[in-house]
Amino acid sequence: MPENSEAPSVVYVLGDRIKRWVFSLQDYSLLAFQSVVNVVTPPTYWHDTLEQMDSIGVGSLWIVALTALFIGAVLVLQTGAEFERFGEKAYTGTAVSLALVRELGPVITALLVAGRNASGIASELGSMVVTEQVDAMRALGTDPLRKLVTPRMIATVLTLPLLVAVADFIGLIGAFLYSYLSLGMGEVQFWTRAINALSFGDLVQGFVKPIVFGFIIATIACYKGLRVRGGTQGVGKATTSAVVISSVMILVVDFFLGRIFLHLF
Repeated sequence: MPENSEAPSVVYVLGDRIKRWVFSLQDYSLLAFQSVVNVVTPPTYWHDTLEQMDSIGVGSLWIVALTALFIGAVLVLQTGAEFERFGEKAYTGTAVSLALVRELGPVITALLVAGRNASGIASELGSMVVTEQVDAMRALGTDPLRKLVTPRMIATVLTLPLLVAVADFIGLIGAFLYSYLSLGMGEVQFWTRAINALSFGDLVQGFVKPIVFGFIIATIACYKGLRVRGGTQGVGKATTSAVVISSVMILVVDFFLGRIFLHLF
């Protein structure tokens, strides 16, 4: 520890930041692990889980569906013209189907859910910490992780794959509508190509990713919310941090999962 009269050295500042980061990672890992353990040990708050599924899943449905519709149309807009130049516009359905199921469906849906729900979870739990509701919960003998974290984790993990399925389907509809109106493709030609392009590995990749993304979103948001410091200003910082970190982690994890699935399939 440097003396008060001396300015802290660069090594000291970097070392302090690294230690804080390591401690935070350890703290988050324990919270995430405990949230999984709580799933298989009683008591389980299923009523809270159903409420969170309604809030996270149903509440995000229209945002995901509207975004996916235009993503599908934009994919055809950008790729269909190039395929048509080479006389291969029939491959438009193949390209759009693979892009949506493998990458865009899971990633865009996860980012939308992170933006909408990670902020909400972090602010809700942060407000409970600031108003000492979490301390009151502990005083009454209720485990805050079991009551607050686990239901949100289960709800996000269960609803995100369903939202991805909706996004893939609506995105293909948007792609077909634009292909039909702009490129003159028939429904049989488009849908046959789009369906036949998908293999078992593509479906596994498209629906395993959202499970991992859902776990990341929920646990990071809960961690940031329960670790709020500094009153209402800290709640705002935790909300922003939860969205930013979960969004970045989604993209980072997506890269490694993509490498793994391409190697496996």
